[in-house]
Amino acid sequence: MAKTLILILGDQLTPKIASLHGADPSDYVILMAEVMAEAGYVPHHQKKIAFLFSAMRHFAEELRDLGWVVDYVTLDDPANAGSLSGEVLRVAQRHGAIRLRVTEPGEWRVLDELRALDAVLDLEILPDSRFVTSHAEFDAWAERRKALRMEYFYRDMRRKTGLLMDGEEPTGGQWNFDHDNRKPASRELLMPRPLRFAPDTMTEAVLDLVEARFAGNFGKLRPFWFATRRADAEAAFDHFLKTALPRFGDYQDAMLANERFLYHAVVALYLNCGLLDPLAMARAAEEEYRAGRAPLNAVEGFIRQIIGWREYVRGIYWREGPDYVRRNALGATRPLPSFYWTGETDMACIRACVEQTRDEAYAHHIQRLMVTGNFAMLAGVDPFAVHEWYLAVYADAYEWVEAPNTVGMSQFADGGLLASKPYAASGAYIDRMSDYCGGCRYEVKAKAGTSACPFNYLYWDFVARHRDRLKGNPRMAQMVRNYDRFAEPRKAEIAGDAARFLATLDGGI
Repeated sequence: MAKTLILILGDQLTPKIASLHGADPSDYVILMAEVMAEAGYVPHHQKKIAFLFSAMRHFAEELRDLGWVVDYVTLDDPANAGSLSGEVLRVAQRHGAIRLRVTEPGEWRVLDELRALDAVLDLEILPDSRFVTSHAEFDAWAERRKALRMEYFYRDMRRKTGLLMDGEEPTGGQWNFDHDNRKPASRELLMPRPLRFAPDTMTEAVLDLVEARFAGNFGKLRPFWFATRRADAEAAFDHFLKTALPRFGDYQDAMLANERFLYHAVVALYLNCGLLDPLAMARAAEEEYRAGRAPLNAVEGFIRQIIGWREYVRGIYWREGPDYVRRNALGATRPLPSFYWTGETDMACIRACVEQTRDEAYAHHIQRLMVTGNFAMLAGVDPFAVHEWYLAVYADAYEWVEAPNTVGMSQFADGGLLASKPYAASGAYIDRMSDYCGGCRYEVKAKAGTSACPFNYLYWDFVARHRDRLKGNPRMAQMVRNYDRFAEPRKAEIAGDAARFLATLDGGI
């Protein structure tokens, strides 16, 4: 009897993946492959490539320990075909397999590649059961809504899972405690650190491979401290629960130049590749509240990210289709400034976030949304270029989760499908939530001239450029009215400062 090939992708690193459900190891061969097409379709951060290759190799060993036959193809295998479909066909021929079983991938691009194999193999694509909401369930929810706001979806997820529910009512009497989670942080606070892991022999081999093959990619490869085994990822999450979760809520929007992680979990890369289980994480966080070890605002904020925001953006991505990443409602066309890759800019906030990203393959959501994302939108950068940058540089980034956050939330390029307003802000917001401005060449309180913070005049220039669209947005209409009240010389000053600055972007201002 011919064997069936099971393809396990690099973000499906769990024995609970749907393609393994009910399968007898004696009837199947598992294929895992490191291929250049996946490693190179955007210029991924060196740490991201190393993390995934090492996690894949460790998971292959985990599967073998469970009794599976795993055909693992390394990137430097001379026979490597270089693509997923090429490796499927090559390995299927070697094993005499005529059937392919795979769990649905997380990107339209990969799904199209796999569907094309149906012409030569008996193909079975299974839904990804790791999520709380199926595509059909999300679409049914969306069909009933005029506006697809995450808050209402999140409430349904709370009801469905029972997380932080007391009978029919939300624990604490309200669904969302976000208003309690916007405190600026002080350098005097005692900050925990994410749990770090020394590379083992398998990881060291991967690091050597990445150094040899991807030395020109963005990012610093070493020191490398990510968990690449399931037990270590679980230990990292448990460490967060015990050391950082209690203050996670209060300071989740804060930014400090010399505290890159604050009270954040730094486990999204483990969650998104399958090393951690989302519902198990949410239930563990809830237990910290029930046991009196973490406050409700922190636990609710964390759970909202897992079963609310994460599930919601996945639903948007698959509902909207493969063209979503190319949407450009604001008509932004400027190339991505070079300092997104180099960090060479006098804007201290941008420099800090890019340098952190370069070193850690990580930045938290406010750094992404309100610093690098906010600047790109104000400057009119092509949202697809911004999308590709975020997809490349963060270890937790896969298109299903990254694209809606970038195209919809950060760049407002979907015209308000996802976000109720553009997340535009002047330097005052960054000054309030960070210590970046104190060490900046620009003056955050100055509104005009060469010494003024560029965010200040770019904000009003953005309002002016998109006045007709924004005046009809309930959350931006007041800003349009404020702009309209400016005297004509002030409007000309804003336009002149913005034009001068934008003309020199590629010079690394």
